[in-house]
Amino acid sequence: MQLTAYRRAARRAGPVVAAALLLALAGCGSRLPESAFGSPAAGGTGRATDTGAGPGSVRVGVITSLTSPVGSETFAGPRFGALAFFRALNDAGGVGGRTVQVVTCDDGGSGIGNQDCVHRLIDRDRVFALVAGSVLTYAGAPYVSAKGVPDVGGQPVGTAYDRWPHLYGIYGSSAPRDGRAVGWDGTLYQTTEVYRFFKERLGATSAAVVSYDQADSARYARQIEQGLRAEGYRVLSRTVDLALPGFQAVAAAMKADGTDLLFDAMDTRGNAALCQALDAAGVRLRAKVTNVQNWSDTARTDYRDSPGCRAALWATSSSRNYADTGHPAVQAFRAAMARYYPQREELLSAWELEGWAAAQWLTDAMRSCGADLTRRCVTAFLGSGTPYDAHGLLLPASFAPQPRPSGPARACLDAARWEDAANGGRGGWVTQVPDMTTTCFDVPQLPYRP
Repeated sequence: MQLTAYRRAARRAGPVVAAALLLALAGCGSRLPESAFGSPAAGGTGRATDTGAGPGSVRVGVITSLTSPVGSETFAGPRFGALAFFRALNDAGGVGGRTVQVVTCDDGGSGIGNQDCVHRLIDRDRVFALVAGSVLTYAGAPYVSAKGVPDVGGQPVGTAYDRWPHLYGIYGSSAPRDGRAVGWDGTLYQTTEVYRFFKERLGATSAAVVSYDQADSARYARQIEQGLRAEGYRVLSRTVDLALPGFQAVAAAMKADGTDLLFDAMDTRGNAALCQALDAAGVRLRAKVTNVQNWSDTARTDYRDSPGCRAALWATSSSRNYADTGHPAVQAFRAAMARYYPQREELLSAWELEGWAAAQWLTDAMRSCGADLTRRCVTAFLGSGTPYDAHGLLLPASFAPQPRPSGPARACLDAARWEDAANGGRGGWVTQVPDMTTTCFDVPQLPYRP
């Protein structure tokens, strides 16, 4: 359920490499050099300068909806990516002479649980910052903002990252974020590069959008429908019950409609069940386009019983493919995951890579402070307006407030397709564009109220 409130760029992927190379990376030794995490720290051992930052360590918090109603893996990826980054960072000497101590909290996917985690980490554990958050309901966001705690690289499920200062979502934001309203006086904007891409690449003219009868899912579905219509698609919209989804009826409607593309605002469980219904009904799509949260190695098992739908799987992203081990930052990510969390080899995902990128972002912000590590310094780095790409893992993102969007915008994306023949027949996501920084379109900016 990737339910972003404001997206200027779509999500991306990169090429899949041979299994032999992945095994080689898994045995890359026990330590990564500090150069893998950015420039060497200045000033030697740090001194205590702010809450959570002592002379030899700094505490950061990670809040995750691990036990949410939609399953334990739905929000888990960013947490493990960030944990792997900090473990590798500490093995390489830490940041500015400080070891990073990570305190985690599972909010259970509820607003009350989220507020409890926020108060526990800020008031009791006195963390310096939050990082790589992935939660169903960010009810504690106002308190985080009021306390001036930097929250870096969180997944923007809901609208908190486009409202509150001190919150810095993984994809950036140009909204005012003054705490008074979401976006620009309650209005957000989206761009349509994803839909333009499939229209030009596959010649698609019709699309179906399937969502749950849940507020965030429905909101994201409305965004998709708006973008598709702006690009001239004929749109079939269907909503299913979160607990008892009737996917057979959806499949029948799509077959009668002759749908080219399928977009969703659902989790992996829903996607897999929908694909089984599509295969059973004989629906053949040009592309079943899923989102970054469902971009995972589990596709080979999630869609085991629906080979026709699996052959049409595409994903779009604003981050580099986690299988693109030709890129140095991805090599570091894969080596760390293999070393610290080998049990997650079959669970690797785009969200894990984005959790790693979030930890990298916070680390670079802390490193910019030298010995004088303060929240004010970190906030200045994040709010400088300089685009940040997490050493090539993200499309450049920033947090410089801009006037209300108007006219077309230049927006870029990456796209990948699942191929059963990849990875020596194990299957994997294969990039379908030359490069995520050059696959760009001049597209409209569409207003909507979340």
